[in-house]
Amino acid sequence: HVLDCGTDLGSQARSNRFCEMRVAFTVAVAITALLAQSDAFLAPTFCGGRLCARQNRATAPLSLRMVAAAPKSGPKTDIIPVDVAPPSFSVSGTTSTPMVGKMEELLREAQDYICKSVEEMDGKGKFKEDAYLREKGGGGRTRVMSGGNVWDKAGIGLAVVHGNIPSENLEKKAGVGDRSKFNSIDRTQGFKPGEKIPFVAVGLSSVMHPENPHCPTMHFNYRYFETASGLWWFGGGQDITPAYLDEDDMKHFHGTLKKACDKHDKDFFPYFKSWADDYYRIPHRNETRGLGGIFYDDLNDRPAEEILALQKELVMSVPDAYLPIIKKHKNDEFDQKQKDWQLMRRGRYVEFNLVYDRGTIFGLKTGLGRTESILMTLPLHARWEYDHQILDGSPEHEIMDAFRFARDWV
Repeated sequence: HVLDCGTDLGSQARSNRFCEMRVAFTVAVAITALLAQSDAFLAPTFCGGRLCARQNRATAPLSLRMVAAAPKSGPKTDIIPVDVAPPSFSVSGTTSTPMVGKMEELLREAQDYICKSVEEMDGKGKFKEDAYLREKGGGGRTRVMSGGNVWDKAGIGLAVVHGNIPSENLEKKAGVGDRSKFNSIDRTQGFKPGEKIPFVAVGLSSVMHPENPHCPTMHFNYRYFETASGLWWFGGGQDITPAYLDEDDMKHFHGTLKKACDKHDKDFFPYFKSWADDYYRIPHRNETRGLGGIFYDDLNDRPAEEILALQKELVMSVPDAYLPIIKKHKNDEFDQKQKDWQLMRRGRYVEFNLVYDRGTIFGLKTGLGRTESILMTLPLHARWEYDHQILDGSPEHEIMDAFRFARDWV
């Protein structure tokens, strides 16, 4: 296939946004092909201003610009844009319980608080909000900031989803999904194989990509899920992805998470931290996408109100865990080599999100997620270099050791 972009995509004048979006998705397809059959992988490259397939991987483009804007026309969905978000998205639908409303109220408050804190730190950028409803119940509000003083792209999205999902999509998978220390539930209890399960889910997700290579990317997601059979569980995660290692920063980030977890159960942090080290790994690279944090799912071993209190503690601690690190480094000097390295690490971020991230896969495969909101997590720019090698003893080598071998920071 040939995508005629009408301009040299390798230049600074990347003007055709629709073409850029198609190129970004071509990268996703190429990554999947690489995983499935690496010897047959044919990397895309640019030929006289046009993207040509069937070229040797050594001539593949080094970097791409990820653009979230989608064409106005496309497949029919049940998403209804609205100018102003209603006071609650969880009042409609038939599967909601009071806990859904409580979780949504908490996450709305957290979204407002975090956006305000981030805007104050940036000093220039402002979040733009897109609100929407869904025909089957639920809706969401997605906020994205770009072109600020600190963050070239930051997004934080609230979503309430009602729907019916095949039971196999809720079955636990081997690996990161089979831990049972804090849960013992069968997600498909009461339903036959292949039967569709009514459910409702509410969650708040965020990724923030700073401009300065010395400022780390940060991600979090806190969620609640329940089915029509009465089963419920909480999940969450928060991790940090620096391009360069500052051990004091890592001690602060992990220490803040530990302090929040310890208020509720001193076993939480070491268990959630170990789970994060496993979950945020990129198997085909044999490295992690960042330097971890916490991750958990299927949490239901105690009263829901107690776990809700944990969720509040964690999501409200996001600015305390992250923003002091940004304040420390936002004015650090950097050169083009350091910027290129940051963009290569952003490439790893893209690989993880499109190939392994459970939320991305769930939302895109089931069709129950809003595509623009799901893909807001991708960085504005990312870079791939063929067979890139780093020098022993360099700052890049130092952090690669931490990507490959998990450490206890606190």
